[in-house]
Amino acid sequence: MAMISSRTGIQGATKRAGPARSTVCAVAKNQAPNWQSVAFAGAAALTISLSGVAPASAAFRIPTNISTDPARCDRGRVGNTIGQANAVSDVLLDIRQCSYKGEKLIGKVLAGALMGEADFSDTNLQESVLTKAFAAKAYAAKINLDNADLTNATIDRTVFDGASMRGTKFINAVITGASFLDADLTGAVFEDAVIGSQDVKKLCANPTLVGDSRLEVGCRQ
Repeated sequence: MAMISSRTGIQGATKRAGPARSTVCAVAKNQAPNWQSVAFAGAAALTISLSGVAPASAAFRIPTNISTDPARCDRGRVGNTIGQANAVSDVLLDIRQCSYKGEKLIGKVLAGALMGEADFSDTNLQESVLTKAFAAKAYAAKINLDNADLTNATIDRTVFDGASMRGTKFINAVITGASFLDADLTGAVFEDAVIGSQDVKKLCANPTLVGDSRLEVGCRQ
């Protein structure tokens, strides 16, 4: 896939994203999901097409019930240890409503994570891997990534719809196939970020992307 450097405009591929896949995962209504069984299919189904269209697996539903694992928030501090490109894991990484405010999660792999309503404000996420993570607004609350540091992070097919990302640093990050619909990007920093051409178009359509942020992304106007 052709990549566009937000500062230089030089085309080149700096990191490799795994191929998009879709898997239909049926979860019975009003029935608590079996987290072991949905881990593989669930994470893989959270795929946003690189062409900018809707996810290939529209039938997949994010589990309504949050995992009852008492250690689930701690798992976010460890991350997934396998399946970086395709978000494959033996256990679904459900860190919804968890707080990591101000913590250091440098280099953590949060591939396939469910992150809705979590607090990552002021969190150091440098060199983290967010592949097929689902950080969209859930229910009445937004995920908080205000002033989070995603320098050198890999952000591939991740959904940030409705997220609060005021002052978030995407310095030298690789952004491909991500969705920032209705996200608040006020003051976000994209210096030297490598951004897919379609992602540039979508980011530039966000009304909260203004000033230096638009220049760093590569918006023409």
